[in-house]
Amino acid sequence: MNNAPKKHDAQPLTVAPSHTADVILHRQPVRASVGKLPLIAIGSSTGGTEALRVLLSGLPLDMPPIVVTQHMPEMFTKSFATRLDSLCRLRVKEAEDGERLHPGTVYIAPGHSHLLVKSTNGIGYAACLHPGPPVNRHKPSVDVLFRSAANVAGKHCIGVILTGMGRDGAAGMLELREAGAINIAQDEASCVVFGMPKEAIASGGVHEVLPLQNIASRLIALCGGR
Repeated sequence: MNNAPKKHDAQPLTVAPSHTADVILHRQPVRASVGKLPLIAIGSSTGGTEALRVLLSGLPLDMPPIVVTQHMPEMFTKSFATRLDSLCRLRVKEAEDGERLHPGTVYIAPGHSHLLVKSTNGIGYAACLHPGPPVNRHKPSVDVLFRSAANVAGKHCIGVILTGMGRDGAAGMLELREAGAINIAQDEASCVVFGMPKEAIASGGVHEVLPLQNIASRLIALCGGR
């Protein structure tokens, strides 16, 4: 008889589900946008903190509201916004639930919540923070931000996807394009990781692929033409 102790049975690995933006908000059918004012929505991940510094510091004060989802733990997003605020002509702050979005201001998604855009009185926009589960295994998620901008701002939105690993933002950027937005992706040569822009380009959601140093001037031109 074999009395040797048995090894413990191996426990199966638990993999967190990769939700889509549907768990946070539903996609609205393509229609006339609710909001009537320009809006810029930006998504980024690995390498994005420096890319955002370069991009945002190149923009003047007379820009439309800018909403940003950067994959970052919640203990860092407020200090990140404060640092950018000290380097940019634009005001940069961590987004707060329910606040109106004002021109000349950048709103950074807090690391504990998804950032969504809501309409206010059918004209402007407000921030909405949603504590739901991660989307594409990220919270905040770029897909959630882009879908909300597509639903509300539509053709009045400009979408930008910067350096980052994975594919968060690709589906949302296609939804933005289908809603009438103009979309820009950072090019491979200037990315730390070309994952997110590459996936957005492959999805068919991108109009222009530009080096990081050229995106600010392109945004200024696009906003001037709208």
